Amino acid sequence: MPSRLNPDDLKHVEEYLQLPQNQVERRPFRPWLLLGAVVIAVIGMGLLSRLLSYLVL
Repeated sequence: MPSRLNPDDLKHVEEYLQLPQNQVERRPFRPWLLLGAVVIAVIGMGLLSRLLSYLVL
């Protein structure tokens, strides 16, 4: 697919992407860690809501 940018704009984009602050090495995405965090948060909020209902009622 050809670029819709003109060559001058494309040159600016390439220069921007080569700047040091855009060359940060990222850790790989770990979906199981995210899923675990979501499950723990949901269980924790469920337990908190049960505790609050026990204290109020």
